[in-house]
Amino acid sequence: MEPTHRASQASPDAPPVDVTVHDHVATLELRRPPHNFFDPALLSGIADAFEAMDADPTCRAIVLCAQGTSFCAGANFADRETSPVPRSPRALNPLYLEAIRLFACAKPVVAAIHGPAIGGGLGLALAADFRVTCPEARFSANFNRLGFHPGFGLTHTLPRLVGPQQAAKLFYTGRRIGGEEALRIGLADELVPRHDVRARATALAREIATSAPIAVQSTRETLRAGLVDAIRIAVARESVEQNRHWTTEDFREGVAAMAERRPPSFTGR
Repeated sequence: MEPTHRASQASPDAPPVDVTVHDHVATLELRRPPHNFFDPALLSGIADAFEAMDADPTCRAIVLCAQGTSFCAGANFADRETSPVPRSPRALNPLYLEAIRLFACAKPVVAAIHGPAIGGGLGLALAADFRVTCPEARFSANFNRLGFHPGFGLTHTLPRLVGPQQAAKLFYTGRRIGGEEALRIGLADELVPRHDVRARATALAREIATSAPIAVQSTRETLRAGLVDAIRIAVARESVEQNRHWTTEDFREGVAAMAERRPPSFTGR
């Protein structure tokens, strides 16, 4: 049995990401409760932790989990410092540079989705190999409902996971679905009571860690061949479209409607 040890952070100013390793399983916990809104610094912290676990021979699998009520609610549109801002037409969203690093992780990742995974938070959940969730969780690719193009590589990962028809329905409507429907369409892999989500995700990671690590990583590399390149292509296209949409009246209306908890009234401008 391997002793428990705590992985060091990248710097004293590292974002609130906590990592421990026990019995060949790393637990990476997001610590921005209640909603774990992200920004480039937080995603960089997750990517740094993934890369540290790739270099750690005692780690064979990773559990990605979070404190608070949400797994990850994506970007905080109410925060002027982290809400989307128009960039030059072909500029790559800096969030997605970090997303590419997440998909490059060499170790299997099990996400424990105990609460909402919304927008880019859904993108983060889909960076994992498996998702364990509960009936109370909510999943939404709500970008179109906010007035802009999906991101975080979801235009590749979501149809790859649930098929193009289900992905299109989730994108176009922006609807929220619960854990049962997520399991039914293949968005989640296991459904357990909410208080068991992290324990079951850890149990799955330990089951993976029992297999030969060289063989597991080699098999995973075969199954995910071309994925990182596909993500690079997807986020380049997503960034161009988002940069265009963030200048529209519809985007301003979508954000205002969300803040005011009312249906949006889009004009197509």
